[in-house]
Amino acid sequence: MNWASRIAYAGWFGHSITLIIVLNALIIGLDTSAYLSDRYGDFFALANQLFLAIFIAEALIKMAALAPNVTNYFRDGWNVFDFSVIVFSLLPDTGELATIARLARLLRVLRLVSALPELRLIVTTLVRSIPSMGHVVILMSILFYVYGVAGYHLFHNIDPTHWRTLGISLLSLFRIVTLEDWTDIMYAAMEHHWWAWMYFVSFVIFGTFVVINLFIAVVLNNLEEAKLERLAELTEEPSKEEILAELRATQQALKNLQTKLERVSSG
Repeated sequence: MNWASRIAYAGWFGHSITLIIVLNALIIGLDTSAYLSDRYGDFFALANQLFLAIFIAEALIKMAALAPNVTNYFRDGWNVFDFSVIVFSLLPDTGELATIARLARLLRVLRLVSALPELRLIVTTLVRSIPSMGHVVILMSILFYVYGVAGYHLFHNIDPTHWRTLGISLLSLFRIVTLEDWTDIMYAAMEHHWWAWMYFVSFVIFGTFVVINLFIAVVLNNLEEAKLERLAELTEEPSKEEILAELRATQQALKNLQTKLERVSSG
């Protein structure tokens, strides 16, 4: 279907879908206001149904653009994500499924990720970073465990609020690694042990500055690899199907131009 290919791969089509997603997100946010929901609830419901119809039409156009190999639509992970959002949005918003349906409707906002190539690149990078982050998580777990056990033995008698058990100690360390009022815990310990600052400062250095930077390094490394792969995809030779699609589009454009010239000459 040549018409579907022209629409699906047109720049205006992608920009229009992005605008629809933004408008849908705006309507979802306005619907959380009790004042606006009471007065414009019917309008919000109608708008949500209209947005859903547009998203269904978008999916059908993209499938038609790949005809007769419609299954290729589901080979793209982002298309599968968009299709899943549509399926969940079809849940009835009444009865026991009302809450689930509204939450599913909220998933449409996440479609901004699939609509913008830059966001897709970032998400792809984060997903690719998960295996590498596993080793960093193991290192951080060991660090937490060592400092947690040490903190329990050193401070559980003088500050049971933060070091009463190993579990509480680990939660206190998590608070410290986020740098959220961690000095309060340190000063409480220093009232009894002047050297306690060495324990806290060393953990902040290892736990925050070193381990967190390792996370950042892993993400940046995978981001660079994702960029190189995307550049390779853009520079690879087009397939036979893509060449034929371009030729058909060019032929159609030439026919349209010839028709316009004939009209001008006859006029």
